[in-house]
Amino acid sequence: MRVRIGVTVSRRSGWRIFPLLAFNVWLAGGRAVRWQTGYDVNVDAVDGIIIGGGDDIAPALYDMQPMMTARIDPERDALERHIVKRAWSENIPLLGICRGSQMLNIAMGGTLDQDAYTTFGTRNIKTILPRKRVRVVAGTRLSLLAGDLPMSVNALHSQAVDRLGDGLRVAARSDAGMVQAIERVEDPFMLGVQWHPEHLFYARRHRRLFEGLVEAAEAYRAGRDQGQQVDALDAA
Repeated sequence: MRVRIGVTVSRRSGWRIFPLLAFNVWLAGGRAVRWQTGYDVNVDAVDGIIIGGGDDIAPALYDMQPMMTARIDPERDALERHIVKRAWSENIPLLGICRGSQMLNIAMGGTLDQDAYTTFGTRNIKTILPRKRVRVVAGTRLSLLAGDLPMSVNALHSQAVDRLGDGLRVAARSDAGMVQAIERVEDPFMLGVQWHPEHLFYARRHRRLFEGLVEAAEAYRAGRDQGQQVDALDAA
C-alpha cells in the first residue's frame, strides 16, 4: 500500500496545482491527499506532508508590518502553521515548497525578507523553467538526496527566509547568498526548498526530493504501525 501524503494548496489555485504535486508524489511511490481550508484535514490519516506554494504569508505571523502589496490568506496561514508545528512535534516527514519552506521557517520562530531580491541586489526572474542556480551546502540532507553540485532551479517568489527558525539550518543558497533551502538539523525528514521541484519532474535531482519524502513517510508509517502493535499487545 502506498503511503499517504497530505498536500496543502490554495483555495484559489489548488485545482491546477494539486494534480501536478500528486503526480510527483505518485512517481515517488506515494499517494497524495488534497488539503485546503474548508476541507477535512486529518493529520492522523497521513504518513507525510507537503506544504505547497501560493500566496504570500501575512507578515503579522512573524511580527512585522507589510512592506509591499501582497495577496494573503489568513485562514491558510493558520492551518499550515498548525500542521507544521504538529508535524515537528510528532516527527511526521514534511517537504515545504516555496511558500511551504517559508512557513516551515515561520512556524519555528523565524522571519522572512519581504523584498529579498532588492536586499540581495539580484534580478527577480519568475519562471517555472530552471534558469537560476543554487549552491547546495555539503553534508546536509539536501546534499544526500541531490548531491553537492550546484542545482539549476526555477523561481516564482519575491520573499525569502531571513532569520532562521529554531532547529533549522541552511541547505542551499543562491550565488548572491539568498537562502534557497532549509532543513531540520536532526531527523526526521523536514526539508523546505524555495523553488518548485514539481515543475522539474523530468530532472532526477528534483524527483529525489519527493522520493526522499516518500522514503521517510514509509519509515514513519512502519514505526507507527509497530508502536500500535506493541500497544495492542500491552492492552491484551
